[in-house]
Amino acid sequence: MRIHPTDPRLYLVELPDFRETPQPPQVQENLEPLTTIVNWATDYLCRPHPELGRTGAVCPFTQPSLRRNLFFLTVIRGAELRLDDVEEVVRAYRDWFMEMPPTEPKQAQYKTVNIIFPDLPEEAWKTLIEATQDRLKAEYVPHGIMIGEFHPGPPDKAALWNANFRPLHCPLPMLVIRHMVPTDFVFLRDREDFMSAYLRLQGDRIPPVIIKDVRLAAAAFGLPMPGEAVVREAVQAAGDAVPGAVPAECPAHAHAAADAADRAAPPASRCPEDAVPEPALTSTRA
Repeated sequence: MRIHPTDPRLYLVELPDFRETPQPPQVQENLEPLTTIVNWATDYLCRPHPELGRTGAVCPFTQPSLRRNLFFLTVIRGAELRLDDVEEVVRAYRDWFMEMPPTEPKQAQYKTVNIIFPDLPEEAWKTLIEATQDRLKAEYVPHGIMIGEFHPGPPDKAALWNANFRPLHCPLPMLVIRHMVPTDFVFLRDREDFMSAYLRLQGDRIPPVIIKDVRLAAAAFGLPMPGEAVVREAVQAAGDAVPGAVPAECPAHAHAAADAADRAAPPASRCPEDAVPEPALTSTRA
């Protein structure tokens, strides 16, 4: 169990806490929602899904997070929470998340804080969970932090590989804080400021399988890929030298610019896919 160093109201449950005798009070009081989310993570996030559109686990980072004991949980009770209440709670956990170890990028990428709101009625899933995510995302992304919305609805966001699959389905409403990873492109590609932050923070780690889509999205906003400046200057110089040629910055020629960058840039490494589910927890007290 981790307790915030200056605000004892903030706590984070760790997986070993479930095995303690007696369990910490925060676990005993919230055992059902806590075990529900841990079991959902192992049974769903850590396993393949036939509608995902690719091989491997739904979330390749969850099992490493569980194994490293970096999968943290907390429960916020109340059926009549206000949007300001939820934002205040999430900001407090976001600040703690950024400070608490590990902070070294190689390990910190597996750190995640799951904030569970088990008492919220269905009508609050959009007005509180999705609205909070939408309002805070712009604050998080420039710092390499993601806030994810999950609920039984599920949220409308589609999977990267199958536009008909909704991967953010969860048995309880929840907001999740974690570090940005290369495959977050699907959540960031529609806004220039988000894409700019993504390229700045993940540009050297983009998986080869999505590199062309990333370059197309970047070109649509006129954003250079890391290491692409020389390529863009060469293409622009060619446009200046040939009458009637269209500069690479022209959105109508984004595909051509992306292809030129694809040929010039070095290959990127793939994301890890390490997923062997752990045994499920039960909500029955020993």
